[in-house]
Amino acid sequence: MTAPQTQPDEVRVVGSETSADGRIAAALDLVGPRLRRVREQRRLTLTEAATLAKMSKSTLSRLETGQRKPSLELLLPLAQIYRVPLDDLVGAPEVGDPRIRLKPRRVNGRTVLPLTRPGGIQAWKIVIPSSQSEPKPRTHDGFEWLYVLSGRMRLVMGDQDVVLGVGEAAEFDTLVPHWFGSTGDGPAEVLSIFGRPGERMHTHAQPTAPEPAH
Repeated sequence: MTAPQTQPDEVRVVGSETSADGRIAAALDLVGPRLRRVREQRRLTLTEAATLAKMSKSTLSRLETGQRKPSLELLLPLAQIYRVPLDDLVGAPEVGDPRIRLKPRRVNGRTVLPLTRPGGIQAWKIVIPSSQSEPKPRTHDGFEWLYVLSGRMRLVMGDQDVVLGVGEAAEFDTLVPHWFGSTGDGPAEVLSIFGRPGERMHTHAQPTAPEPAH
């Protein structure tokens, strides 16, 4: 009578461990493709990224292809040079996390990360590729504030044509014909804050639904 009572408990324990191991293995399998995708979004070659992270090119290549198991020692420097939370690289669960996680998307050839929920003043982090250096001025209601996080940004506003570097900012009424993009020398990362008339601040949004338009 003893065996039938203990066997089900043993089966349940083993099954639980197997399920947990499977979830961990599945999460680790996704780290490699995620590393490669983020590196390509940052427009870095394997050699450039490996050099910045102080690891060999072959090590990074094996991480991206799943041939090497990711470790904290390897992932921490990559998270730092890619400027992303470590949780984003390993796909950590968000249970109990008070932070708002908004996913980046491609808009008009640019990578756009919303930093606020829709409605009211909008904030975005925008990665502008070096290929977007041809001005296409436009106008719309609102007020915009731009801050250069990395690279160099070209801003055309009315008759003005200026280049802003890291740490420089600009603000203007979006009824003035304007455009901002790369200088052509490399990508740029920009923080954009947009407010509708009377709100004082903006980020590429259409009048009916907030969405980067530059």
